Amino acid sequence: MSPWLKAVEGGSELLVLVQPRASRTKVVGEHDGRLKIALAAPPVGGAANAALIEFLSGELGVRKSDVSLLDGDTGRRKRLAVRGMAPAEVMVKLAG
Repeated sequence: MSPWLKAVEGGSELLVLVQPRASRTKVVGEHDGRLKIALAAPPVGGAANAALIEFLSGELGVRKSDVSLLDGDTGRRKRLAVRGMAPAEVMVKLAG
């Protein structure tokens, strides 16, 4: 399993490194033990956090309410929870 993904009670936890103001939103790969995600949204007024949650929920096929930001509200390094999805499922969905 990847260092950026672990099982927690009720789902999975992801460690993410966000690159705001990218040309388009996409999963870049692994960087420094975290999943790097390029976001088109700017880091202003919570726009990047909202875009990150929307992107991950779409990629994983879950409701936005099932993806929550646990830590890193104002930084590039974030910790998120995905409710109801095992790490193996998350890995499959984000890998391809």
